[in-house]
Amino acid sequence: MKNLLLIIVAIGLFWSCQKSETKATVEQIVEQAAKEVQTITVEELKTKIDSFEMFNLIDVRESSEHNHGYIPGSVNIPRGVLEFNIGNEKFWESTGFYFPETTEEFVLYCKKGSRSILAAEAIKKLGYENVKIITGGFKKWELTYPLMQEKNLEAESGKEEADVGGC
Repeated sequence: MKNLLLIIVAIGLFWSCQKSETKATVEQIVEQAAKEVQTITVEELKTKIDSFEMFNLIDVRESSEHNHGYIPGSVNIPRGVLEFNIGNEKFWESTGFYFPETTEEFVLYCKKGSRSILAAEAIKKLGYENVKIITGGFKKWELTYPLMQEKNLEAESGKEEADVGGC
């Protein structure tokens, strides 16, 4: 009986010391990151553009998405390489834009907003201080200002469009 009681206590201690591994969903990760990210509306962005305000507009969508329509003046740095290129002077030289300081304003966008939230969180960790995302992403811009976008379809000729998710 004493041995049985020791076994039960040992099992109880073993189970109580086990860590519960609950994995977060993508939606939970984005929701948590969104709490720390500043936003800007498409109307506020249009005002900035119209008043020739200086800021860095970054499209974090894949190149195939960017080439089919983007906000004029934006630089395409896909989410997957953002951390590697944002602070790379040679990258900026290749785009024809100047190398920005970490204190400058950065406005990021993707299709609907989730990737830009994660992108904003990532570059803030790299020391970029003034980072915002466009509420509703490029989709909101496209619906609000359908005639105010540029395309680079020549870059996509002969390529199949990749499915990159819907965020």
